[in-house]
Amino acid sequence: MEKEQTKARLIAFYLPQFHPIPENDRWWGTGFTEWTNVAKARPLFSGHYQPHVPADLGFYDLRVPETRLAQAEMARKYGVEGFCYWHYWFAGKRLLERPFNEVLNSGQPDFPFCLAWANQTWTGIWHGAPNRILMEQTYPGKQDYETHFYALLDAFGDERYIKVDGKPLFVVYNPLEIPVPRREFTDHWRELAVKAGLKGLYFVGKIDSRPWSPVKDGFDGTFMDILPLALSKIAKNGNGLAKTGKIFTKKAIRHLAELPQLKFLRKPFIYSYRDFVHAGFPRLSGEVNHFPSVMPNWDNTPRSGYNGIVFRNATPVLFRKHLQTAIKQIGHLENEKKIVFIKSWNEWAEGNYLEPDLKYGYEFLDAVKEVVFIE
Repeated sequence: MEKEQTKARLIAFYLPQFHPIPENDRWWGTGFTEWTNVAKARPLFSGHYQPHVPADLGFYDLRVPETRLAQAEMARKYGVEGFCYWHYWFAGKRLLERPFNEVLNSGQPDFPFCLAWANQTWTGIWHGAPNRILMEQTYPGKQDYETHFYALLDAFGDERYIKVDGKPLFVVYNPLEIPVPRREFTDHWRELAVKAGLKGLYFVGKIDSRPWSPVKDGFDGTFMDILPLALSKIAKNGNGLAKTGKIFTKKAIRHLAELPQLKFLRKPFIYSYRDFVHAGFPRLSGEVNHFPSVMPNWDNTPRSGYNGIVFRNATPVLFRKHLQTAIKQIGHLENEKKIVFIKSWNEWAEGNYLEPDLKYGYEFLDAVKEVVFIE
């Protein structure tokens, strides 16, 4: 069957935290997965859409190969080219690696993939305990870089691995956290890749508000984390809190909410998804290729409760416009580099997913299909 032509390469970030691991058992209780947070979520204000309940795929366990096959078949049908699996490496210690390892070792599903190193310290921040260190991200040096590379070499050499310019695509979530000189990391990995018979590596790093020269640090492209972008865009267009009825500063509202007679003021931080979509994407310098990322929705109150952030009224119609804008922004790039990252395929505890739920069914996936396929 001939592959349908698409206007862009849609790569969806994929969360593997839907199976128990000993570390999460210790930190959060026996049997904890992201479904634990999703299932206990409740509405926190009038009109708040919670809980989000999965439809066709159900409350799945990613140790089950049939689930992984169903996800891949669904993604392919609606125009997603591949999954970008979040990868966790802590100086030789890996977490949540089982689903991807089974995909790699079994050869199934036969669906493109790449890896994104989520190089950040795990804390209890989303659970109101930001000072609680669960797993610290460290950078012991060049030997650890080498060990890390060889741990992923089988993946890089897999025929399913997503490539740009013939090179495996590798995403780094926090490039600025890598110790200076960061090029020691990127150059060494490229040398090891060539030595292993690869054409090199295509590095993409997340940009944030801090000044950064991707070229200087050996990166080929960048993407922007969509949540900080959303908040900054809305801030520039007016007081997002005031628009939702919160007339106090964040600090003040927290203080006031602690007073018994003012408990009714206690709400998560609520923003308009429509405002975000209409704000568009930033125009960045041409030093490297910039790949937009799109967000179907955001509501992390299942993890964070009243400390969470909600983008209200995210609809398939608005997401369709959001995706159209992203694809238009990369129209000048050659086809292989027309990449849009979707954040995410299955971040259910962030309310940030494409998989069908009981409220919208396949409508978000239908929006993707309508936009991305060339008629």
